[in-house]
Amino acid sequence: MKELAVTGLAMLCLATPAPAKNKKINLRIIETSDVHGCFFPYNFIERKPMKGTLARVSTYVNRLRKHYGDNLILLDNGDILQGQPTCYYYNYIATDTKNIAAEVVNYMKYDAGAFGNHDIETGHAVYDKWIKEVECPIVGANIIDTVSGKPYTTPYTIILREGIKIAILGMTTPAIPNWLNESLWAGLRFDGIKESARYWMEHLKKTERPDIVIGLFHSGWEGGISTQLYTEDETHDVAREIPGFDIVFYGHDHTRRRSVVTNDEGTEVLCLDPSCNALMVGDASIEIETENGRVVRKSVTGQVHDICDEAVDEDFMEHFKPHTDLINDYVSRPVGTLGDTICTRDCFFGSAPFTDLVHNLQLAITGADISFNAPLSFNISVPKGEIYVSDMFKLYKYENNIYVLNMTGEEIRKHLEMSYDLWVNTMKSPDDHIMLLDDDNRNDMQKYGFKNMTFNFDSAAGIDYEVDVTQPNGRKVRILRMSDGRPFDEHRWYKVVMNSYRGNGGGELLTRGAGISRDSIDARIVYRSDKDQRFYLMKEIERMKNVLPKANGNWRFVPVEWVRPAIERDRKLIFGDL
Repeated sequence: MKELAVTGLAMLCLATPAPAKNKKINLRIIETSDVHGCFFPYNFIERKPMKGTLARVSTYVNRLRKHYGDNLILLDNGDILQGQPTCYYYNYIATDTKNIAAEVVNYMKYDAGAFGNHDIETGHAVYDKWIKEVECPIVGANIIDTVSGKPYTTPYTIILREGIKIAILGMTTPAIPNWLNESLWAGLRFDGIKESARYWMEHLKKTERPDIVIGLFHSGWEGGISTQLYTEDETHDVAREIPGFDIVFYGHDHTRRRSVVTNDEGTEVLCLDPSCNALMVGDASIEIETENGRVVRKSVTGQVHDICDEAVDEDFMEHFKPHTDLINDYVSRPVGTLGDTICTRDCFFGSAPFTDLVHNLQLAITGADISFNAPLSFNISVPKGEIYVSDMFKLYKYENNIYVLNMTGEEIRKHLEMSYDLWVNTMKSPDDHIMLLDDDNRNDMQKYGFKNMTFNFDSAAGIDYEVDVTQPNGRKVRILRMSDGRPFDEHRWYKVVMNSYRGNGGGELLTRGAGISRDSIDARIVYRSDKDQRFYLMKEIERMKNVLPKANGNWRFVPVEWVRPAIERDRKLIFGDL
């Protein structure tokens, strides 16, 4: 990696006081990650109290500050700008005021933050404004300005506590271009975390000589998507292969984990991931001993701490009451009526009203031939009756845009083959599971007991097809016809509507599944919406006024005599009901 100039850091390094002689210093470091707008103890989507909230984290942090004072360091690890209507309102509607995410970060006195992929997904106008509004550095060593060749924001920050020099080095997953349209990250590139960490660790050792080095990585433990260009989740490899880190705080994969890694120099590195939605925090303690002005011993301990039982910080809530009142008014606006209750749990077991409502709206909005869509929430319902703005965040969880791509019939089938291979088991007997499950993932908030991520479970509308769960991977899907009765031809071109995450190659269903080369995807796109998908879904429901959701019934699992009892068993296992 070429030598990079660092600006805005030298001033932090001047006149650094030496540690006091023969002294013990105790530091406490708290990390939040993947907060996704869960600032207040009220879920504005489900319109009910919420356990995960920064209002409880604030109570926990304030209690620790009474003991540690300035030796309490508070860090956020990204994905703070998307997830709740709270964020959406300030990102895209009330854009003439300070972003609520900046207000919260400043009120809680965070010492540093990092970028997450969902922060980048808000677009330059949102995150550039947010960076200017927060009062702490947002670190991102591997997010590079393509014009200057330097990090887009400061790569790291130096914090001084009682003469102890602490370096916070930030990174984000380099897989972002795989998921997001280039317009959202124009002028940036995302270097590999391992490559960047190696370079910046050497830089820190030579120029800063910190006593403590903390990694703040918006990247999962391991796995994820890996290509010749990047690896999505590199935390474990970096902690093991690049000596110098005392602690690595990480996130992105929404999975609670505490690990201690022995690096290549034989030193133990504490690694903490506090899952998501402000349900937990990474909580580390560092005890430092100095002799004659030098650090002679460091002891690092830590855990992932559940904060759901903490009391809500009433001062926090009083401060933000004007904001919560505005958000409550916004989400309470009615947009139409729903003729029956719909639930995402039905979407895993066949054609279902919830998924098919989104399918049908996508087809109506774009005029495409075929629709792809996956259940983006594990178990959420939109009740019968009046539909409110809050319900639109249930119907469509993310701020993706709408894309229409040209695909051949063969590519459509292969796309679905990969989806169902991620989704369902190959049954060898009637007693087998029909779902592809993994008990190790039961607490993973992107998998929920499934082996793979549920937002990659694409089904289709506009075609009639069967999924034979007794067949091997790659041979399960049999497309019978177009849903309007026309023949389906694997050699014909079709217009296929999907969300921008999928349309940019997210989940690899288009690339590894359908076999479309990544560099040719852009030429396939014949339509990109100007606004997010939720906006258009809401406009269509407002036009319709009364929505009568029902399953299209255009696809099913077979053989029926095997899958019916298997679905009942697995549904009860996953959801605890029939």
